[in-house]
Amino acid sequence: MPRISKAEFLKLQKKLVTDAAIGEKFGITRQAVHQIRKLYGIPSSIADNPERNEKIIALYKKGTSGTAIAKKFDLSISQAYRIINDAGAGKSKPVKKAPAKAAKAVARKKGKK
Repeated sequence: MPRISKAEFLKLQKKLVTDAAIGEKFGITRQAVHQIRKLYGIPSSIADNPERNEKIIALYKKGTSGTAIAKKFDLSISQAYRIINDAGAGKSKPVKKAPAKAAKAVARKKGKK
């Protein structure tokens, strides 16, 4: 289990901000720091960043790929897509219906009128 108290962890989080930076200081992985945060019930200091998230969504709407956005903001690809999807920007576009003329041609091929 962690060799760091909750109070110490909170101080480090304010100073170093990211799980990766805290992990580097202790020689453990980012994922291990994440588990410690979860154990203590401490939310991520960078998870809810409205300004950053707005920039991410704007770039995605302009056509930038999620992978490129993740790289630009130093996020994992899944985290970038989580931000995009939570904002509703990642939802798929509605499927276009075939024109009526094409639908009639398909019906005729199937033997219907």
